[in-house]
Amino acid sequence: MTTTPLILDTEQARARLDDLTVIDVRTPGEYASGHLPGALNIPLDQVRRALSEIRHAAGRGDVLVVCASGARSENACRLLAQEGIPTASLTGGTRAWAGGGHELHRPAACDTRAGWSMERQVRFTAGTVVLVGLLLGLLVHPAFQILSAGIAGGLVLSALTDTCGMAAVLGRLPHNRPRPADLAATLAALRRD
Repeated sequence: MTTTPLILDTEQARARLDDLTVIDVRTPGEYASGHLPGALNIPLDQVRRALSEIRHAAGRGDVLVVCASGARSENACRLLAQEGIPTASLTGGTRAWAGGGHELHRPAACDTRAGWSMERQVRFTAGTVVLVGLLLGLLVHPAFQILSAGIAGGLVLSALTDTCGMAAVLGRLPHNRPRPADLAATLAALRRD
């Protein structure tokens, strides 16, 4: 059974926040940099692992899925819809939430260093690799420019497919990797009545 995900804007979500189970599908580093009040962190690559708990939460009330801009939350909502779990996505994600003047919560025990969003990490990494490829192509051998062309091709493919291989790779780095204890606590919170 497939359900159709709903789309909520920031004002609709704010008005219903106390009645929603909010699931943030960004990386733990992004989540720690600021999230909707009461949001639980289940990184997008862990959503399948949490299906049972999300289904349980959806049985108690509405589930709102959020990310930085809305793209990952829409992907998560499609995946959950395929499993028959009704969800809603926040239009514009946490950026729109903060842009609307709404408060973002940050865990008290989180790192004091500023975490970069996955989008920012991808832009930085892609730009660095392109620059290195161009510089090596000029200074060492023109064949190094293939590196820059490969990144350009990857960015085009990413835009066409609405996926990002570089984000998937960067998401596995230690500062972005989900901590098992955090995910276990989140899943336990979803199981509570």
